[in-house]
Amino acid sequence: MRKLFQKDDVFYKNLFKITMPIALQNLMMSSINFVDTIMIGQLGETNIAAVALANQLFFLVALFLFGVGSGASVFVAQFWGKKDVKNIRKVLGLSIVCSVVISSLATLIIMIFPELILSLFTKDTEVIRISSSYLRIVCFSYIPTAISFCFATTLRSTGQPKLPMIASAVALTVNAVLNYILIFGKLGMPAMGARGAAVATVIARFAETAMLLGAVYYFKLAPAASFRELSAFNRDFAAKFFRVVIPVVMNEALWSLGVTMYTVVYGRMGTNILASINISSAIEGIAFVLFRGMANACAVMVGNKIGEGDEQTAYIYSMRLAVLGPLLGVVVGLIVVLSSDLLLSFYNVTEQVYKNARTILTIFGFFMPLKIFNMINIVGILRSGGDTRFSLFLDTFGVWIIAVPLAFVGGLVYHLPVYIVYVLVNLEEIFKFSLGLKRFISKKWINNVTLQMEGL
Repeated sequence: MRKLFQKDDVFYKNLFKITMPIALQNLMMSSINFVDTIMIGQLGETNIAAVALANQLFFLVALFLFGVGSGASVFVAQFWGKKDVKNIRKVLGLSIVCSVVISSLATLIIMIFPELILSLFTKDTEVIRISSSYLRIVCFSYIPTAISFCFATTLRSTGQPKLPMIASAVALTVNAVLNYILIFGKLGMPAMGARGAAVATVIARFAETAMLLGAVYYFKLAPAASFRELSAFNRDFAAKFFRVVIPVVMNEALWSLGVTMYTVVYGRMGTNILASINISSAIEGIAFVLFRGMANACAVMVGNKIGEGDEQTAYIYSMRLAVLGPLLGVVVGLIVVLSSDLLLSFYNVTEQVYKNARTILTIFGFFMPLKIFNMINIVGILRSGGDTRFSLFLDTFGVWIIAVPLAFVGGLVYHLPVYIVYVLVNLEEIFKFSLGLKRFISKKWINNVTLQMEGL
């Protein structure tokens, strides 16, 4: 405990250096959705629900990509602890291949079957019509997003988080300006509504990717690999890579599918319910940006120390973040609750949607410290030590055995109010906290995954 709270300038300097650019980038990414939702919200609840469903499908794709990136970052962070750039570029190559395959398949499926997919979430034909037209455009952003995500993850894990932040700032600016022009038909352009938001998103994602890659190769940073370096991995290297990465991808896939089941429940409870959830989710995303940055910083800092062979310092770092995160979560959760009326005043919605969203945000504030511990523990601590299988169990069991059944029973069988269903869904956080804390204390999660890949 003395080591936990002692002065450590190096720790806090690195924490700030890594956390703030990632947090600002996440803020910008969340702000894109927030801006989209506010602008689309001026067109009414049907448009809000339609874009919410379309973004839910991107959420699925993004979490697959996050799974690949998060798994790859385990290796990159530990290899960077040894300054092994050669193997970092092999890992980057494998992650690009996986991410492009996933995003290409998603683009193809959404282009062909948008109405069929959306009908699983809602029976409102107007919502399906608007959402389909949005999806057929926005799906072209998936592949550039996949590529930029791989490079951004590698940059963060090698101590270069500022560049992805700057690229995201450019994307946010482009997206906001084009949203205003294309949604409402300004500067002589036709008013395209939701389709205009989709076009703006595609252009913004391409701009972000082009800027990121241009800067990486211009400054010759760690991910600036040639095609030969990216494809230099052999079968044994790939097998050991996938042994760690596949559980993370499965984790994100099953977790995101579970979260999608919540959307199915909310969508079938009514369009106004779905609008309430979408509005509160956009605000929740902004509230979480600091802690996503902390979780990523934890993964990098702890992974670097494990790669260096300093497991004791790795454990001290992880303990500090496991305590600091929830404490800050109490403060941010209280801010969300106290400012909910102000935040919701930006939306042009009915009184019932407003009341539901405000109640949901209050419940969110209560659960926030638990959510933050679980996120830092799973994403930042357990995965940094290569303990991806236990992370898979923790998330999957919590969602599919606890949250999803309770959501369906509460929302579609007993027809409980949406805020009660939201409470039932969040009961999984208690389960993940109890088992996750025990695993963390055991130190069984600390594994140097790079040792078995040396010489391959």
